[in-house]
Amino acid sequence: MPTAQLQTLSTPPPLKHGAMRITPMGGLGEIGRNMTVFEHAGKLLVVDCGVLFPEDHQPGIDVILPDFSPLLDRLADIVAIMLTHGHEDHIGGVPYLLKERADIPVIGSQLTLAFIEAKLKEHRIRPTTVTVAAGDSYQAGPFDMEFAAVNHSIPDGLAVAIRTAAGLVVGTGDFKMDQFPLDDRITDLRAFARWGEEGVDLFMVDSTNAEVPGFTTSERDLAPAIDQVFATAPRRIIVSSFASHVHRIQQVLDAAHTHGRKVAFVGRSMVRNMGIARDLGYLTIPRGLVVDFKKLGNLPDEKVTLICTGSQGEPMAALSRMANGDHQIRLSEGDTVLLASSLIPGNEGAIYGIINKLTDLGARVVHKGNAKVHVSGHASAGELAYCYNIMRPRNVLPIHGESKHLHANAAIAVRTGIDPENVIVARDGVTIDLIDGRASISGKVPAAMIYVDGQTVGRATEDTLKERQALREGGVVTVLALVEAGTTTLAEPLEFLTRGFVHDDHTFDGAVAEVDRALARIADQKVDIDMLEETIAGAVGRYVERTYRRTPVVIAIVVDA
Repeated sequence: MPTAQLQTLSTPPPLKHGAMRITPMGGLGEIGRNMTVFEHAGKLLVVDCGVLFPEDHQPGIDVILPDFSPLLDRLADIVAIMLTHGHEDHIGGVPYLLKERADIPVIGSQLTLAFIEAKLKEHRIRPTTVTVAAGDSYQAGPFDMEFAAVNHSIPDGLAVAIRTAAGLVVGTGDFKMDQFPLDDRITDLRAFARWGEEGVDLFMVDSTNAEVPGFTTSERDLAPAIDQVFATAPRRIIVSSFASHVHRIQQVLDAAHTHGRKVAFVGRSMVRNMGIARDLGYLTIPRGLVVDFKKLGNLPDEKVTLICTGSQGEPMAALSRMANGDHQIRLSEGDTVLLASSLIPGNEGAIYGIINKLTDLGARVVHKGNAKVHVSGHASAGELAYCYNIMRPRNVLPIHGESKHLHANAAIAVRTGIDPENVIVARDGVTIDLIDGRASISGKVPAAMIYVDGQTVGRATEDTLKERQALREGGVVTVLALVEAGTTTLAEPLEFLTRGFVHDDHTFDGAVAEVDRALARIADQKVDIDMLEETIAGAVGRYVERTYRRTPVVIAIVVDA
């Protein structure tokens, strides 16, 4: 169904007896905010609940949540939240959903639950958790779940098979098919084949790398390039990565140990997550390798490695602050910065800006574009085709990706022989009903972007962001008008105050005449302060846009004389 038609869908009808409704609340149309709600026999199962990181046109926003509004009057019906792995785009929204109902059981693997428990502790939430492992089964209400190992850029990822009376649904979570993973934990294709033999009614498949031909490079293939960085760096090495990217950080630790360097973790989330991974045995750290950051000052630069966050150009992350010169770590000539993560779509501008600033400081910046220091954690087109051929599902729902990724994944499914009528390209909020082995779109529920802005959740709107963009791009012009009470007559000349708007002593001369004409047009009307302020602001705004081709935010303040 074309995207334009998806936008016109109405609220779905009540779910038919014996059917299952699948509602992606995030992750279909964007990279992040992954969340899907399954409904069957009057109960709900939530799979993943992540956040989306803001782009440049969303100033001031911390993270973006899925829209929980369709769930708020059915919180008691939620039997569990199942988490496929521990990345923020899959677990970051959990604290906000549990604030609505704190006792929802949270199901996941050992590392995933350890990461979310640490996050929930910061929110003062003590969750009810259920630890599962690959090969386990767990019943939550009418949903019988079975879990299988999948390989990703974080340990302990799980695919999930969900059995109900309506049929068998399989979700891959984020995955790839690395045959030589660092932890020797490969994607369990035997489980995929077994589910295929059983008969998969709906296959929900990671789409992130669907446009990339072939197979994703193995993590082990990065070792020589990372080792080369350590072998040739003359001074400090600063590595920037996601705080949950355990595999990549293990490779960095191994290289540092080989080359006689000490390592310090920088940043609260990095210290917390690597401590958890070490304690649970997912990260192997030789004795004495990792030291407290404060102790590095006693070591020569060529013996120092720092591991921090900020690989996506996040303004408050450690690397961005180093690049801007407002971090206690001061970069200088001869330092090497290794960006050990991929570019999330939408973050390119921020990342390249950071790279330029780091280069200006004299640092050598090594990244995916100039060295083989990162591989994707997602299956490429060849791996997806392999899975379709193993699974042979009746219906397919591509998930986890922008529109182009979803369509590319759908095309792969069709090329493997799946009926195009049974391949559904949906968007956030679109409901898919599974009835008698047939999946079809049944309607649409609200799935708005919910913005976290400091301590407020959901109060910032698209209009708020438009105002912030206008403030950033055009500045502010404030017009102070002293008006004779009950009239449109100015008692004194207008006063113009600006912020971020370039002007001189004569910039607003023409605006004064424009305001006089606008006030004259309403002189015979019954006016109040709101009407006067709207009239003056509108006149000044039109004048500035017409004369200077600028669109500042114009605020008029009217005071009775």
